[in-house]
Amino acid sequence: MAHEHAERVITTLRMWSVDMIEAANSGHPGLPLGAAPMVYTLFFEVMRHNPQNPRWWNRDRFILSAGHGSALLYAALHLSGYDLPLEELKRFRQLGSRTPGHPEFGHTPGVEVTTGPLGQGFANGVGMAIAERLLAARFNRPDFPVIDHFTYVLASDGDLMEGISHEAASLAGHLGLGKLIVLYDDNRISIDGPTSLTFTEDVEKRFLAYGWQVLYVEDGNDLAALHRALQEAQQDRQHPTLIRVRTHIGYGSPLQDNARVHGAPLGPENLRATRAFYRWPEEAFHLPEEVRRVREQRIREGNAQEESWKERWEAYKKHHPGDARELESWMRGILPDGWERDLPTFSPGEQMATRAASGKILAALSRSLPQLVGGSADLTDSNKTRIPETPAFSREHPEGRYFHFGVREHGMGGILNGMAYHGGIRPFGGTFLVFSDYLRPALRMAALSRLPVIYVFSHDSLWLGEDGPTHQPVEHLAALRAIPNLVVIRPADAEETREAWIAALRRREGPTALILTRQKVPTLQRSAGQSASGLHRGAYVIREASTPPGRVLLLASGSEVALALDTAERLEAQGIPSRVVSFPSWELFSLQDPAYQREVIPNNIPHRVVIEAAHPQGWERWVGSGALILGIENFGASAPYRALQEHYGFTPESITQRILSYIKD
Repeated sequence: MAHEHAERVITTLRMWSVDMIEAANSGHPGLPLGAAPMVYTLFFEVMRHNPQNPRWWNRDRFILSAGHGSALLYAALHLSGYDLPLEELKRFRQLGSRTPGHPEFGHTPGVEVTTGPLGQGFANGVGMAIAERLLAARFNRPDFPVIDHFTYVLASDGDLMEGISHEAASLAGHLGLGKLIVLYDDNRISIDGPTSLTFTEDVEKRFLAYGWQVLYVEDGNDLAALHRALQEAQQDRQHPTLIRVRTHIGYGSPLQDNARVHGAPLGPENLRATRAFYRWPEEAFHLPEEVRRVREQRIREGNAQEESWKERWEAYKKHHPGDARELESWMRGILPDGWERDLPTFSPGEQMATRAASGKILAALSRSLPQLVGGSADLTDSNKTRIPETPAFSREHPEGRYFHFGVREHGMGGILNGMAYHGGIRPFGGTFLVFSDYLRPALRMAALSRLPVIYVFSHDSLWLGEDGPTHQPVEHLAALRAIPNLVVIRPADAEETREAWIAALRRREGPTALILTRQKVPTLQRSAGQSASGLHRGAYVIREASTPPGRVLLLASGSEVALALDTAERLEAQGIPSRVVSFPSWELFSLQDPAYQREVIPNNIPHRVVIEAAHPQGWERWVGSGALILGIENFGASAPYRALQEHYGFTPESITQRILSYIKD
């Protein structure tokens, strides 16, 4: 039941949130005033968490999917004992503070995920619950539940309007994620006005149809009712739970139930009236002595909760030392020694689509890296993402490492992020490159949060053929390359594909996108002293000119590297020395020192040519404005890929002629 000083703590949460927003003259007071009782109940009464150790593995997770209510989260973190000083709350939304406008993972102690774009946190919660269940199935033993925690999400009307919540909720119900509990802040107000303007569906019936347990709390200020609902939710381990909590946005202010309170400070007059409603002093950030004592008590409780788990963990290590060592390395993100040792190699001339090579490499990786888990958005055979010798993850098989995400690209992206936020596993997900647009918001959040998610994007160009322009990516490479902290790798052949997987798995500070072909490409012959390991430097000389460094520099990625090599042979036959550079990753190349970059792309080669079957935007960065950049600037057509290559001039003959004309000009 609620603490004897619960109401004082709740009012402190409310008023501190308002004080933060007033000090910043920016923010969203409506949600904190209405939802504070829910956050109090979780942080001070229900959740198992240790504010002194925010990275304790078995803590309950809390996700503020309605990230605009960040002031409430920061107040709760400080008042429950996290390392977030009051001075940081006073610097809310200011440059360099630990209290940014929306919560950011890795920036503020206790913030589990980056939220703000609505619906993302909801999907992250599904991913966290999946990770908990998978790790529990792999490592728990009778009498030793070392992985055993809940994931709580606070979601708004806006979260439930966003399409990603539909995708993620549908999969969560299908999988029966009983340790996922979502509190729905049903305040019936959005930015434009009452939600009845656009949102009249029966949310409870919707979630029942998804296979969720649905509960209702009539008054969001009723702490006893909130407790009962949360206890009932915890008891149902077969279904995720949605608790619809009827609240009032801006509760206690003159703007209660008014859209104006959503996203702007109350202002001096309304602030005075709100303080009067709560019988609260005029002093900003007033801290009652009894609330200070509650904070100290919560710190003690958190330490005790973790100590209790540590006793179980020590016993587990004694009885299951091998499993304990493995779990510890998983949770720390440490890959085992020699994990890349037994990966397949490929012989020059061997014809294989890079997606097929990726499938073979993934099969080998799955044997050496049991923490590698993932799946596809209903394109398993097309993406070649199946992990052999494991069942698909399901209610019946929580140990399964392969995921059928269904036709839910955006939901898949948010769920992969949730898995990565949780820790302990390395997630990947596959779809066609053209559908990276469908999950782009989640991919951007992975990059912002520095999550080591791996994307397997196959069918990488117009050369996928007959499916036509709806499925042929054109602008997608340029769009992905524009995302900060995303490494994009488009390997030229099977050998580079192996190195691309190694690079992606070694990378822990952000996501990686592997861009793979549908059509077969040859495994390439490289110049003496060169190997596909040059991929790790982003670009390397795959064929040296007969007279180094040559008159023509050909740069290409993916399947067009083979085309560049054929073109170089034709140019050499006409007495034009030509160097070919395989350029799989701009991002990796940009990390190299200037000397290496000049070595690969020297200033003394007079003619530079780029060959890439994608929109040419951005290549000027590497070759300058006077280069010949051969790309695609329309949406493609439906035809066999050989016919498309002829039509668009991506043949050795056509490109050679264009280069000869370019040289003469």
